[in-house]
Amino acid sequence: MQGFQPSGKAKRVANGPSPRHVLVTGGAGYIGAVLVPELLEAGYRVTALDTFLFGRRPLATVADHPELTLVEADIRDRDAVSEVLAGDVDAVIHLAAISNDPSSKLDPGVTRSINGEACRAVMTEARQAGVGRFLYASSASVYGIKDTPHVTEDLELEPITLYARCKADGETVLNDLVADDFVGVSVRSATVCGDSPRLRLDLTINLLTDQALRLGYIRVFGGTQMRPNIHLRDLTRFYRLLLEAEPDRVNGQAFNVSQANASVMALAEMIRDEVDPSLEIRTEPTDDLRSYHLSADRAREVLGFTPEHDLAEAVQELQARYAEPQDPDPASDWYRNVRWMKEHPDRWRA
Repeated sequence: MQGFQPSGKAKRVANGPSPRHVLVTGGAGYIGAVLVPELLEAGYRVTALDTFLFGRRPLATVADHPELTLVEADIRDRDAVSEVLAGDVDAVIHLAAISNDPSSKLDPGVTRSINGEACRAVMTEARQAGVGRFLYASSASVYGIKDTPHVTEDLELEPITLYARCKADGETVLNDLVADDFVGVSVRSATVCGDSPRLRLDLTINLLTDQALRLGYIRVFGGTQMRPNIHLRDLTRFYRLLLEAEPDRVNGQAFNVSQANASVMALAEMIRDEVDPSLEIRTEPTDDLRSYHLSADRAREVLGFTPEHDLAEAVQELQARYAEPQDPDPASDWYRNVRWMKEHPDRWRA
């Protein structure tokens, strides 16, 4: 998620040249904080652009890496984005966004400016700057509610929320820009789970695991809704795969990325069995009937991608993390985007 940088200036911390240069917007977020170190380890030069709304701690372990440049800026700052793209960027992984439906509802105008207008500008300027590849973090929510048992990439997009509409619009913009020298790919990710230096506890599996570990029970709203999920490290591995994929296999394509589809109740039961089989699961009614059942066949058939991490690993990772003292405490708003945004409106509104 990106916030607003009042100064409008890009603050750089950098050292030395390197082989291939990847710009990761939202590089200090939940996904970026895992992806950036992986790219560095793989030998890439990386620029991470972020407002650091949640601080610089998520990238602390690689902050002094000679191939990393940190840029503190908002993607709505056109001058800052243009300056970064002028630095011989080979590829962009665009993660920066107001990150989900609840967050997007807090201020629809800001959501449109970041997930819509700024997203379009980053894509357009990337092509004009000679960037060769653009990987766009779309979402499985672009499909809306489907009755079909397997939601494939060929189905019509029917987004039903502002967040999903912005993501779908971004795909349209990118597809209009693709060319032989500008490879564009949209990644329709399932809900992500697992540990990260910028841990989020407002995502289905992470949220329910937090309840089990911290509260001693699990609360489920509804329970029959289907939710596809993907482990964070499988998702970051997929982005790395797309950086190297043959252009004619991926250009102008969208890919679903999912490890498994399961009902919310089945996920709660899996978490209970991992943490403590005696834990109570409390159910409550809900009006949220969104249900997604993703097919990840295209990623497997076109790219040979299959997930390597079981969803239970996410639960085990959080168990291990909670076994040690946490700063901040797991009850903190720092791990929950909507609560943090409500508490700090001046840091992301403009």
